[in-house]
Amino acid sequence: MLLKRIGYFLIGATISSIGVYFFWQKKNATFDYGMDARTLKTIRIRDRMYSNEAKKVMQKSEIDTVKIDKILNFGDVDFGKSNPRQKPCAEYYVTGKKELKNVSLYISRCDSIATIQKIMIQ
Repeated sequence: MLLKRIGYFLIGATISSIGVYFFWQKKNATFDYGMDARTLKTIRIRDRMYSNEAKKVMQKSEIDTVKIDKILNFGDVDFGKSNPRQKPCAEYYVTGKKELKNVSLYISRCDSIATIQKIMIQ
């Protein structure tokens, strides 16, 4: 009797978990609890600007706004090279992952604008 109840519970929990997974996936919800994830999210939600130096690098190389978005979604923030407490605008050093691991961004994040100051390609 107890095994039957545990079996029903596990079946129900599995079906519910799958339903919740698809529900949250369609809602495009994110769970940004880590330092990197929170920092990248605050950069992504601001209006984005590009310095003249960054625009030149983008024109010379095969870096476009889609690749910048990918770095800002999945990249790593190097807090050792960043200056997050700088006033009035914090500065962050973000590196890409996988095929963009050779691309780094130096970003200045102000109240309403995030400016890509430098794009470095190793």
